[in-house]
Amino acid sequence: MSWMLRSLSARFSRNRTQPQQKNQSQDASFDTKKFVQCKVLLLDGAHLNIVVPRNAIGSELHEEVFYSLDLEERDYFGLQFTDQFNVQHWLDPCKKVAKQVAIGPPFTLRFRVKFFTSEPSSNLKEELTRYQFFLQIKQDISSGRLQCPHPLGIELAALALQSELGDYNPEQHTALFISEFRFHPEQDEKMEIEILEKYKACRGQTPAQAELNYLNKARWIEMYGVDMHIVEGKDGNTYRLGLTPQGMLVFDGPQKIGLFLWEKLQKLDFKNKKITLVVEEDADQSNNGQIQLHTFVFHLTSEKAAKHFWKCAIEQHAFFRLKSRPVQPNRKMQFFRLGSTFKYRGRTEYETIHKEGARLSRRQSCSFERRPSQRYGPRQSHVTNAQMRDAKRQEMRQQILEQQRANEQQQQQQRSHAQSDPLPPLPPVSNLPIPSSPNLKKPLINNNNPFIGDPSIPSSSSSSSPSHVTKITVGTIGGAPETSPSSSYIPRPVVSGSSSFSHPPPLPAHQSSSKIPRMSSTTDPRKYSQPPQPAVRMQNHFDDSRKFSQNGCAIPSRIVPPMQHQRRIVTDF
Repeated sequence: MSWMLRSLSARFSRNRTQPQQKNQSQDASFDTKKFVQCKVLLLDGAHLNIVVPRNAIGSELHEEVFYSLDLEERDYFGLQFTDQFNVQHWLDPCKKVAKQVAIGPPFTLRFRVKFFTSEPSSNLKEELTRYQFFLQIKQDISSGRLQCPHPLGIELAALALQSELGDYNPEQHTALFISEFRFHPEQDEKMEIEILEKYKACRGQTPAQAELNYLNKARWIEMYGVDMHIVEGKDGNTYRLGLTPQGMLVFDGPQKIGLFLWEKLQKLDFKNKKITLVVEEDADQSNNGQIQLHTFVFHLTSEKAAKHFWKCAIEQHAFFRLKSRPVQPNRKMQFFRLGSTFKYRGRTEYETIHKEGARLSRRQSCSFERRPSQRYGPRQSHVTNAQMRDAKRQEMRQQILEQQRANEQQQQQQRSHAQSDPLPPLPPVSNLPIPSSPNLKKPLINNNNPFIGDPSIPSSSSSSSPSHVTKITVGTIGGAPETSPSSSYIPRPVVSGSSSFSHPPPLPAHQSSSKIPRMSSTTDPRKYSQPPQPAVRMQNHFDDSRKFSQNGCAIPSRIVPPMQHQRRIVTDF
């Protein structure tokens, strides 16, 4: 008896001297012998610290989490934990928490979506439920658990940005800003620029609309809602079994090689590490119209993994295939039993959607706060590219300014040159034939054409040879004719009623020496049978005909001065 008292006194004294050291890592507000602490990691990155009794079952912890999140559609979600063999399990609501979770206290669990509905827009009634689905799918895609094609990943990332940031703001939302988020395992610089372009097109969507559009696009991913498990076949090859609402998929690497529908699955059993599937084959001509059963055997890494796969398959089949929960009769505890007594005890999807008791009775809508997602360091390549783009833009602006300055200086020089030299040089005359007569020396002067001279200047060659140039005087309409001794006057013909012109009256005596030959009538022959030849006087420095061949042009054989306003040329040959 004395030794018992000494041991009790030593224990009490030890507890008095070290009360703070014992409770450094534990909360002093509860008794660790009666309560345990559970840490629940949520989908938005936050966590809940929940204290439950040590003998509490899983349903009590579920209720605490659902009450904290204010969730009404609870049957789609569950709490997941990892054992010492690195195998993930769903918390059983009918068993004690301390008996299931081996690592702890504090016990660490993750709040996740357990059953992925095939119609999120119609089956999920509340916005909060859709928000939790949105967070789960976004987390699975970013971690690589759900393989998403590259083009669809860009659209989903843009909708995720619209849900979190709102409408696009060009001053704030740049490629450098987008690089702080993580949406896809293959996210790179080019993908972030494409995400930014898609994000611009999502303008006007509310967070709820963006999340609903996200779910409607994500449900078409091939591996959406597939719970994948790695198994080994009889041949020693590694396969993957995926649990879906329709059945069980079989993958050989990335290729899908089979689908076992739930209605065709006759038996699903496990023993140690072995999983046995008995599948019914439809009757057709190949099997003589008889139903055949095929047995498939797979092996898993451990017995815990085999039992976990069996439980997940039972829950998937019951939730999506059954219309109501099977009613289990109350049985007395059996001291000797064979196999597992696990049963799915939750509501099915049909009950959640269609039954009267499944409708939301407490509220029609709820308000909640969306937490911002985790940020990472910006991509430095965007900073470098932005600096390079700014430098190129500045260089282009500088070149444009220099070009404008050069153009202005050139225009100023042209203006100053025009003021100092008001008569610019004449343009070169083209298509002019080379003169045939070498005796022509003086040019004909005219205001409009430099090669046509004044008809009042007598020709130097008229005395030696008869001139073949017909000199005419233009009569101005309505004006008196101007007479000169060196030129002949041709009066304006009078048009009579007949088709022929009348002859003019005889010329005055001082004009009798005209060089223009006259005819007695229109039918008389000309005095000179030789046709008139062109006679053009050129400048002295153009005497050499070879100088006109530089521009490839020739002087015309006959040049007629352009008519002035209200003048008419009348000839009488």
